[in-house]
Amino acid sequence: MRLTRLGDSPMRGQLPPEKHDRIINGYLKSGSFEMSATDWMASPAFDPVQGNTSAIFVMGDQIDELKSAFGNLAEGADQSSFQDLHELPIGTYGQLTDKFGVQWIFLMPQNQG
Repeated sequence: MRLTRLGDSPMRGQLPPEKHDRIINGYLKSGSFEMSATDWMASPAFDPVQGNTSAIFVMGDQIDELKSAFGNLAEGADQSSFQDLHELPIGTYGQLTDKFGVQWIFLMPQNQG
């Protein structure tokens, strides 16, 4: 596991010191699955409330595993921000907010799988 705080990143000068303790990336890897998470994604479109103050980023190189995990989390997902797995120049991408209010971002980089 690896944790990166805002204050240890090149972005530290862009935000006030009181936000420097926030985790901007936590990273775990198991087999072909990689997961990262972040504190409050500072999108101006979201007001910080319980449930939208973090996101989990899942990356893998096996499309069947990625589709299975995405499909399981998609059951009951909020449709207002739902993006089914689709191709982008960076690879296969999708995002959703699950039925518990947790934000998930999925990516299989291009040329894998």
